[in-house]
Amino acid sequence: METAALGCPAKRSEACSILDLCHTSRMPPPSRARDLTELILGYGVIVGLIWTPERLQRIFSPMVLALTLLVVLAGRRRAEGQSGQELGLGWRGLIPSLWILPAAVALAVLSMFVAAKVGTLHPLYKADFAHISGYVLWTIYQQFLLQDYFMDRLLRLVSNGAAAVALAGVLFAAAHLPNLVLTAATLVWGIVSCALFRRYRNLWALGLAQGLLGLCFAICVPDALHHHLRVGLGYLRYRSRP
Repeated sequence: METAALGCPAKRSEACSILDLCHTSRMPPPSRARDLTELILGYGVIVGLIWTPERLQRIFSPMVLALTLLVVLAGRRRAEGQSGQELGLGWRGLIPSLWILPAAVALAVLSMFVAAKVGTLHPLYKADFAHISGYVLWTIYQQFLLQDYFMDRLLRLVSNGAAAVALAGVLFAAAHLPNLVLTAATLVWGIVSCALFRRYRNLWALGLAQGLLGLCFAICVPDALHHHLRVGLGYLRYRSRP
């Protein structure tokens, strides 16, 4: 019987060729141009949304969140071997990173103690379960965007890991302008969380810690300064209730 190359029978040569093609042809990694384009467009869309009126935000926010999610998942398909573990959504690094939560609790307790002493501690605006749980889910998604969308591309664009972490922190903080106190806080947290993600590769503790620290920030810093943690146009249009 006639045989094809690599010892495959002639009648199976076509199937063997397909298998060989699957194994030998790798999808190339994203180009620097593509990474830079996605970085600029993604950040531009998010910042643009932040500076739109609230009624339009309610319409376009789900679309923007879905779009960024699709871009991350598409990048995951392009990157060979990248999985949910690499995205920080699995068990990998979860147990070693759990110390972040008690550390965040300790920092929150200390902050509330200091705020009580100086007289800035106050009740949380909208302290119902739906508001708090929705905020924590949002902080988890923020970490997903920061780490898997922006940090992932910055690490490929910038050869120095520390520089990529610093740039990601700056981008994260700048998205909170013109809320200056929140911008300063998120600059520190953005850099710290990116460094911790590089070490543990897990989002869950970081997202929960950010939610806890954000709520603590909301009750320790006067509303007159952070305007209920609003950013962009919402910060400028904030009006305190009597």
